Amino acid sequence: MTKVNYISVAKKSAAIQIKELKKINKVFNKNFVKAVDIIHKAKGKVVCSGVGKSGLIARKVSASLSSVGISSFFLDPNSAIHGDLGQIDKRDVLIIFSYSGNTSELTTLLKYSNRFGIKVIGVASGENSLLIRASDIPIILPKVKEADPIGMVPSSSTSITLLFGDSLMSALLAKQKFTKERFKIFHPGGNIGKTLLLVKDIMLKGNKIPLIDFNNSIDKALKIISKKNLGIGVITKKNNVIGIVTDGDIRRGSKNFSDKTKITYLMTKRPMFIGENTSAAKALSIMSDKKITSLIVSSDKDYKKRKPMFKPIGIVHIHSLLNYGMK
Repeated sequence: MTKVNYISVAKKSAAIQIKELKKINKVFNKNFVKAVDIIHKAKGKVVCSGVGKSGLIARKVSASLSSVGISSFFLDPNSAIHGDLGQIDKRDVLIIFSYSGNTSELTTLLKYSNRFGIKVIGVASGENSLLIRASDIPIILPKVKEADPIGMVPSSSTSITLLFGDSLMSALLAKQKFTKERFKIFHPGGNIGKTLLLVKDIMLKGNKIPLIDFNNSIDKALKIISKKNLGIGVITKKNNVIGIVTDGDIRRGSKNFSDKTKITYLMTKRPMFIGENTSAAKALSIMSDKKITSLIVSSDKDYKKRKPMFKPIGIVHIHSLLNYGMK
């Protein structure tokens, strides 16, 4: 009995798909541009639909669109004929996936859309298929060789359909001038959310900042530090930072100075600070490297200029970073 080399089979399958996926460039034409424009201008939602493997692709494309702020949902064609057609209205855009384009379950959905003027973007490989003929914007996928040993199981065909969906999403992001800031809004949790957290998202601000006037005594400064409970005080003169002091500095320095001595005698000049739009991960890295627990936050303008005196807009503490799961 001949032993099957599974690694060889897997590599051959991958090689076929890689080769076939290069055909996707044929799709990027005037109709592709029209699809981007119609979705971008849509007043309603983007409704993705498909049956079987194409349905799974449609679900993924819909989820990807939603993740970047393009309101979308998946509609099962089989459920549509039992009342779910009411979920669609004229403001919506339908993206229907079917590699053959002749899936019978799509008939009712297409008739309804055509009857009530709902725009349809049909994605299929059959140029004369039912789906392509009924679409306002036909997207004709290239015919591809399946990558399984018998050449029949949907593999390259599903991969190229998914690739089209991801490429469409990328084009829409460019159209919207999408940014990391907006992406973060839709991904507040998980590793992505943590990666995109900025210092300004977690910094303490307003009356939570332990501000100490440079004329204050050591005794007064210690009371402020104790009240704010951060173990640190920001020394200011005319609302600008001139130094920083910790409760440890005060404990050690009080042996040589009286409680009435000005806090400036104990402060550290030119303290480290960070810009408000710096990533929280970078702030944590700096704290770990310098073995400190807090960083003063400045505006990006002051941070870029590295001004020796600046107005503090916040303070980021290591406890805040840890509470957000940063490590």
